[in-house]
Amino acid sequence: MSGTTLDDYTDRYAARVGGMTASEIRALFAVASRPEVVSLAGGAPYIAALPLDAVGEMLGRLGSEHGSTTLQYGIGQGTLALREKICEVMALSGIDVGCGASPDDVVVTVGGQQAIDLVARLFLDPGDVVLAEGPTYVGALGVFQAAQARVVHVAMDENGLIPSALEEAIAAVRASGRRAKFLYTIPTFQNPAGVTMSEERREQVLDICERAGLLVVEDDPYGQLGFDGDTPKPLRARRRDGVFYLSTFSKTFAPGLRVGWILAPHAVRDKLVIATEATILCPSAFAQAAVTEYLTSMPWREQLKTYREVYRERRDALLDSLEDLMPVGTTWTRPAGGLFVWATLPDGLDSKAMVPRAIAARVAYVPGTGFYADGGGQQFMRLNFSFPSPERIREGVRRLAGVMEQEIALRSVFGSGAVRPGQAGADVPGSQLA
Repeated sequence: MSGTTLDDYTDRYAARVGGMTASEIRALFAVASRPEVVSLAGGAPYIAALPLDAVGEMLGRLGSEHGSTTLQYGIGQGTLALREKICEVMALSGIDVGCGASPDDVVVTVGGQQAIDLVARLFLDPGDVVLAEGPTYVGALGVFQAAQARVVHVAMDENGLIPSALEEAIAAVRASGRRAKFLYTIPTFQNPAGVTMSEERREQVLDICERAGLLVVEDDPYGQLGFDGDTPKPLRARRRDGVFYLSTFSKTFAPGLRVGWILAPHAVRDKLVIATEATILCPSAFAQAAVTEYLTSMPWREQLKTYREVYRERRDALLDSLEDLMPVGTTWTRPAGGLFVWATLPDGLDSKAMVPRAIAARVAYVPGTGFYADGGGQQFMRLNFSFPSPERIREGVRRLAGVMEQEIALRSVFGSGAVRPGQAGADVPGSQLA
């Protein structure tokens, strides 16, 4: 095989490797992290808002005073102390003992990403179908594609997943002779769109899935980062049967610790633990102890308020800057929480083709193509507001608007060839967002 391919192992890989593709976001990190680039691309929380001196002292004590346990192996399900604290955290959102939340049914994971992977390992065979919002979280798409599953997108609008579109997708999958295993949804402050599923739709979606015998995988990393009034209760707070609740401390404490969890139906708990032990043996005892101690000894509820205030200010800075600076024909969502705004470009612009020009102008964003299983989404981009300061956000939007104005000018002079042939003005499947 030598000399015929850049990878001499091509003919030895498992079939599932064909579904593994590089993340559009990860590919941008190397350039987006340069100090001269204003990054609106990532989803990093603003860690500097934490009391870092106190957190550092806490981590030091965990090593020096409790190292014999925190630096040792643990159990696959995660420590009971952390699982009890996780139940306290979920209770703030309405997932409490009254709706069946118990430490016995919580499985600690290595961030929210492993939580998605565990569910996929348990339920997806090659050729199975996953229903997911269009657009959806790029990391989930990677998991489902690696599992050799097919993702069918369900349309959203400003009120989240459209129930009628969900019914149509279920019927279409059934008519094709395939089987949809579960609905993967981020109903609250969705990534990447920033929209939130309305109260009425939450009940409708649960009813539809129950009638169809469809499991629900609810991913909720952002639910406690709401800015404007009450946040709707999670789906898991409304139904316990057939609903898997996934969340993480990456957005509300520290992503570097990589601690998340699954609240699963009781019958599935043991299988999740077995799957964990087969892949990582156990989650980090030190990371679990750090989160447990943070939730025990530090004012974490006040820290949530701090994050909300910081992110509200930055969201407003982004929305105001878009209003002031974006070219005519650009529209965007107005999130009530979370970390992201989803923008629709003027007709004819291609967000993926525009990335190199944006980087040259020292601004980064994520093109919409990363959030669709079929590579659609050229007319969209995701903008993050959690990490840059308000001043940097405005400067980033100014640079981005300049790139877009140049693209529009080129198109007006040279026509569609100035963008990318065959993509200008293309419809984007699975989305009704504007």
